[in-house]
Amino acid sequence: MGQALLKKQVYSKEEYLKLEEHNEYKSEFHDGDIFAMAGGSYKHSAICSNLHRRIGNLLDEKDCMLFDSNLKLAILKHNAFVYPDMMVVCGKIEFYENQNDIIQNPTLIVEVLSPSTESFDRGRKFEYYRTLASLTEYILVSQKEPIIETYFKQNEKNWLYSVVKGIEESIVLQSLSSNIALKEIYLKVESTD
Repeated sequence: MGQALLKKQVYSKEEYLKLEEHNEYKSEFHDGDIFAMAGGSYKHSAICSNLHRRIGNLLDEKDCMLFDSNLKLAILKHNAFVYPDMMVVCGKIEFYENQNDIIQNPTLIVEVLSPSTESFDRGRKFEYYRTLASLTEYILVSQKEPIIETYFKQNEKNWLYSVVKGIEESIVLQSLSSNIALKEIYLKVESTD
């Protein structure tokens, strides 16, 4: 998570959304605090692009839509608005208060880990995400090496954790009944150090 953006004590979600309308940069809202979003690296962008292309192709015959980090996600139980790297919504899209830039019902969320956000993505952000009734799968993608971790919802209290390591392996996207090879996700990424 980035640095606190503004110094006011506590912002309402309405104040945050009004500020977001006029800002030239993205920020996240966490229960009254506003945090500026940091820019991404080459690897982060390349991995997101590869994943977006692969997941998008998987959805051609499904009643699902893939969204990039330009759309916010409302997490009402935690009074938060965040920008996941990717979200898939299956079925009808539910917008927050009829705002077409804020989604409430993702089925799948993908976060590409960055040094500055990794602990937040693994900890509090996943805690937030678990409160979304629609969410069935959460994927964490390493930039450092070909490692992908998945959490798949078994029931309201239990998530099945799995990890895939190695460029020759494939990840199973259970929520989409599909596989993607890690060599496709990390295409043209490993040689950029």
